[in-house]
Amino acid sequence: MTMPDVEPADWPGRANQAARSVTQRFGRRLLFLPGTHLAAVRWPSKVLDSLLHPWHYWWQAHYVDCLVDAGRRELGNGATPAARFNGPGSPSAGKLASRLVTGIRLRNAFTFVNSYYDDMAWLALATLRLEALAKETRKPGRRRNARIHKTLTLQFDSASTDHLGGGTFWSTKRDFKNTPATAPVALYYARTGQQAKAQRLVDWLNTVLFDQAQGLYVDGARLNAAGEITVENTIYTYNQGPVLGALLELGGDANLARAATLIRAVDKHLTVPAHAVVPGSPPDSRTSVLRCDGTGDGGLFTGILCRYLALAAADARLPEGARTTAGELVTATAGAFWAGRRTQGGPVFSIHAAQPADATYPPGAGVELSTQLQAWMVLEAAASVQQGPSTN
Repeated sequence: MTMPDVEPADWPGRANQAARSVTQRFGRRLLFLPGTHLAAVRWPSKVLDSLLHPWHYWWQAHYVDCLVDAGRRELGNGATPAARFNGPGSPSAGKLASRLVTGIRLRNAFTFVNSYYDDMAWLALATLRLEALAKETRKPGRRRNARIHKTLTLQFDSASTDHLGGGTFWSTKRDFKNTPATAPVALYYARTGQQAKAQRLVDWLNTVLFDQAQGLYVDGARLNAAGEITVENTIYTYNQGPVLGALLELGGDANLARAATLIRAVDKHLTVPAHAVVPGSPPDSRTSVLRCDGTGDGGLFTGILCRYLALAAADARLPEGARTTAGELVTATAGAFWAGRRTQGGPVFSIHAAQPADATYPPGAGVELSTQLQAWMVLEAAASVQQGPSTN
């Protein structure tokens, strides 16, 4: 009997393959304009599909975040042309991310302001990381990044009100406050030195939207016709991610204890059996992975959760058990995505980590951007766990 190969997986190399797959299949200039980049929402697609299809602002924001992940790996390898994820003759990940931010502004009618505060929060977080990457590579970011943050901070300030006792509105309709907006805005405040604002938002989440029985955060709250607060109790995977990030960023005993509780709850309630034991895994490795939430916006959800679980895995302030669980959730899910990929013509990743790509994306099927960004995010998270603490 042949013993399984238990050599450490090359997560950075696998993340590079995902990065190349997404940028080559989905990435293009916006209407052939130099200095721009944008991702098509489906592959295969035509050049004009980026204008004809519905606009997915927040998918592009997470594309920026993924490129920053690739840029950080390039930096760790010396930031030389040879270290670039797509080869020495191609733009660095940071430069491509900057072009993508330009493309987002042009496609979004020459503004970064959007009708959804969660969309804007994701872009604000991604461009903060892009700015940090630019400084580390001794290529200071453009004044544009400062303008983005000034503009979007004003949006977040206007949406984070005392209505319903606190929290952040989801959209400019201002009729619903939820975890998808409040959590990333809290994380943005925490990362920009506005800890008091961030803590107020986290406290509101803990008071209004934390399900004590499950240890997870539910979706949102609104006022009904009688003037009473009604809570939307749906549990989404991605909502747990930015809450976890905000708790870690703020620190302190109470926040860190809640972060550990959240990791345990994710492990208990948001996992499913894997479709197969991943080749190369030790015999006693976990056989459950994080659940995924389909296509469309749901195609990003588990990737977002993994991004913040990877931060938890490297945070020495957390109990060892919580760190270990967070890291195992990430690497098991990444391993399942990798093992289940379809390889013909370059990797295509499944919609669900628990199912192989041949089942969810058979040959000839159209592939959605969100699902491929998700797998890329998970692989980047696994690379981060393998390499240890790094800038978030």
